[in-house]
Amino acid sequence: MVGAERNGGVKDSLILAGIEKRYGDAVALQATDLEIKAGEFVTLLGPSGSGKTTILMSIAGFVPPSAGRILLDGQDVTGLPPERRNFGVVFQGYALFPHLTVNDNVGFPLRARGIRGADAQRKIDAVLDMAQLRAFARRLPRQLSGGQQQRVALARALVFEPELLLLDEPLSALDRALRKDFQAEFKAIHRQVGTTFIYVTHDQEEALTMSDRIVILDRGRILQSAPPSELYERPATEFVARFLGKSNFLRGRITRVADGMADLQCPALTSRVSVGRQDALAIGANAVAALRPEKVKLQRSEAPADGCSATGQVADITYLGSVIDVTLALADGTTLAATIPAGALALSEGETLVASWAPDAAILVEPDVERGA
Repeated sequence: MVGAERNGGVKDSLILAGIEKRYGDAVALQATDLEIKAGEFVTLLGPSGSGKTTILMSIAGFVPPSAGRILLDGQDVTGLPPERRNFGVVFQGYALFPHLTVNDNVGFPLRARGIRGADAQRKIDAVLDMAQLRAFARRLPRQLSGGQQQRVALARALVFEPELLLLDEPLSALDRALRKDFQAEFKAIHRQVGTTFIYVTHDQEEALTMSDRIVILDRGRILQSAPPSELYERPATEFVARFLGKSNFLRGRITRVADGMADLQCPALTSRVSVGRQDALAIGANAVAALRPEKVKLQRSEAPADGCSATGQVADITYLGSVIDVTLALADGTTLAATIPAGALALSEGETLVASWAPDAAILVEPDVERGA
């Protein structure tokens, strides 16, 4: 299988240099710069129409960009047809040949490249073993489950040792239990083969579970690119904080800034917040901070001295097994969500509780453009 190093140890990287895609006056992808290192598992994450599939199809060669360049290991591949790019692709629909066996479906890319006989079969056997398909080699696609067909599509995309593997929402047709199983399998296969994976999804869990890095897009532009933990803990924008997991948004005015922290005065609370953005903050400026519900503690005692707290009435309790989602109604009519361990508190709707959080739990984010702070 392809490793992360090629050409005498020079590492491949994929660079998108200012690529954009327009359809007449409609802009599907704004000018985009992105570098993907060899061997990375990078997920393009965003809602429908965000541009993630346009990027993937441009890399594959199926959708030529309107402007910009695509470079692989320093070589411009923008104008190369798909069949000359040596990239593997796995689509939502597995596109298996119904009249060919699993063995012959997997071997098709090799035959198309003139690789036959014992050499071809060795490569086929290797990926069949990797995908746990050797026992199904003589079956036709109609004799396989959806999960097994997915494995065939993945094996076929890897058998010719592609430089990149492009995956367009490949798990969307599977049920939830199978998707979770495949997340672990994809991660293990990626470690085994060392090939660069570029994965498109709108599923947050898939992105968080499998990726080395997540690129979040919206409306044809990249909003943030970072490892999953950094993206979750330090979102740059309100959209990122909302799209990747759940967040409370504290809206108010800056009253003090010092040592990477700020005081945010909101209608129903005052909180210390971490200054995640690098731009200068003016005293009195409107601002928005994101606070994850699992970072909020609930108690019946008095508020802590650091001032990062709010008092409200329990408006809703949702049992989720190991945790409980609690919604507090604050004095100004807004709500605050908390996620606490099941059994931590015996709660009832209507009772008054104090919510508190650590001073660095809330982080300033760029507000949504259409809403502002």
